[in-house]
Amino acid sequence: MPIDAAKALAAEPRTGEIAWSTKDVQLYHLGIGAGANPDRSSPATDPDELRYTLESRLHVLPSFATVAGSGSPGVIRGLSLPGVEVELAKVLHGGQTVEIHRPIPAEGTATVTRGLAALYDKGKAAILVLRTEVADADGPLWTDDSQIFVRGEGGFGGDRGPSSRLDAPAGEPDRIVERPVREDQALLYRLSGDWNPLHADPEFAGLAGFDKPILHGLCTYGITLKAVVDTLLGGDVTRVRSYTTRFAGVMFPGETLRIRMWRQEGGVRVAVSAVERDDAPVLADTIVRHS
Repeated sequence: MPIDAAKALAAEPRTGEIAWSTKDVQLYHLGIGAGANPDRSSPATDPDELRYTLESRLHVLPSFATVAGSGSPGVIRGLSLPGVEVELAKVLHGGQTVEIHRPIPAEGTATVTRGLAALYDKGKAAILVLRTEVADADGPLWTDDSQIFVRGEGGFGGDRGPSSRLDAPAGEPDRIVERPVREDQALLYRLSGDWNPLHADPEFAGLAGFDKPILHGLCTYGITLKAVVDTLLGGDVTRVRSYTTRFAGVMFPGETLRIRMWRQEGGVRVAVSAVERDDAPVLADTIVRHS
């Protein structure tokens, strides 16, 4: 059987060292659209964008945790776990949660511990929950959970797991912003370490059931968090405590994201859709918790 649940869950977490530089942070920020001036009314040297792109005043968006020093995202790492042998074309990123324990420094080294936190049986699919815990000499920095959806690998008799679906937000959004996605956005974003050909190779995308390469879910994830921070948190990245989402649909390079935000006690509820496809859902059940 491609997934041996007992073997996968019994595997010990793996520990290693990671490092990142200001260049890595800048490249990530550019990969999620920093410096592009979404309102198109101010120059690229706007201070609000320079905090993401200029090393002398660099602030680190918490979603950088998903790529920091990893060389590959959770989707790819999940395929190298003991007891997991599946085809990459069957794999989709189902959801993502990052909990921030302290502001992420613009450069640093840290110890990373990675393992399988849970394995759920959804019948026609399996869900792997991959946990990454990162700490430096001063203590924990962040915890990162990736939910990996593997088509056709369920039915092994395991726990179905909890439902991640939330009730729809009540009332009209407090803010709505739109963010255009460049045609080459996926090609730029993948330089931060996600080399999955689904996001660059039309032939591979066809094997996965798509007409053309799709944008990385984690790219949309980063674009959305930046919009929330810039719009409702005064540009202060240190206010973010956690950020969770469910990837509800695909986004294609060249389309426009519509990001709806509802203020809630201690956080912001978010829904993201594709403007050109009649607001087709892209991110759902999304919450940014903040101070």
